[in-house]
Amino acid sequence: MGKSLLISSTLTVLALILTAVKVEAGPLDSPGAQKSLVCSACHGFAGNSPGNTVPIIAGMNANIFKKAIKDYAEGKRQSPEMEPYSKYVIQFGIDEIAEFFASQKPTRVAAKADAKAISRGATLATQCAACHGPKGDGDAEKMTPALRGQPTGYLQAQMALFGGDKRKLDDAGSDEAKKRIFKGLADGDFADLAAYYVTLK
Repeated sequence: MGKSLLISSTLTVLALILTAVKVEAGPLDSPGAQKSLVCSACHGFAGNSPGNTVPIIAGMNANIFKKAIKDYAEGKRQSPEMEPYSKYVIQFGIDEIAEFFASQKPTRVAAKADAKAISRGATLATQCAACHGPKGDGDAEKMTPALRGQPTGYLQAQMALFGGDKRKLDDAGSDEAKKRIFKGLADGDFADLAAYYVTLK
């Protein structure tokens, strides 16, 4: 499907959704809420992703959200799926959409994981705490995203990108530290880390 057709189809679906929800009141009243509906097909209503490979963006820091969107739009983070949507977000109101998702409460789906995997992940996560915090809360001032409660499939996919040096950090010092950490991790460690972070509330 071409990009123009994809965007056209997305806007058509968005128009139908907006028409359908006009009678509803409350969370869809703000401009950011209405513009963000195009994101719901993958990220779930109000950013609470129902899938294992798509991140939860409800409650995401607005500045971190905006940086991610701009990185996708500029090709710094490569994703054929996200590129057209990131450009939509920028064109139709990135500030309003970012603020809408930041104001939403994330709902964590109960995750089943092996107790031993969680324990191993907790030990491995001590290496991540300097940037992502002891409980995976992230650091908005340093533009470090939260990891807690994110789906395991998404976390493992991002770790694989970092481990293969296919995703880089803007700060050279942080990028070197990331390389050192991931050099000592195996694929099985990614699964253990993800099992640990998904259980954090």
